[in-house]
Amino acid sequence: MSDKRLEQGIKNLKKIDGEAGERVIENLETIAPDVGRYILEFAFGDIYNNDRLSFREREIITITSLLTQGDTKQQLMVHIHGSLNVGITEEEIIEIFTHCIPYVGFPRVLNAITSAKEVFDARNKDSILF
Repeated sequence: MSDKRLEQGIKNLKKIDGEAGERVIENLETIAPDVGRYILEFAFGDIYNNDRLSFREREIITITSLLTQGDTKQQLMVHIHGSLNVGITEEEIIEIFTHCIPYVGFPRVLNAITSAKEVFDARNKDSILF
């Protein structure tokens, strides 16, 4: 069962986060390979593989959740990239973040918008961020 979950997790990670997600897993390989496997098997193999929500809906939830935590810049940037990969526009991402102002406050939203700008700029220049 674990091999199937891992294979599905790798497939979903590539669809959503592409090279940025692969780099996250590669970076964990030398320090915390089990964490990388958990991300692939559980998050992307089980959770993302459930068909009740689309990848687009899941990424909206993910970037919103990461924004509310406040100290997740790297993960937020990976998932902003993933959001764009699954069809969420730059304008929609900014609107999603703006909608969070009454609930989490300006500082966290401003930090998320700054992270989004970094991702947008890098993608528009074909730069690698992660």
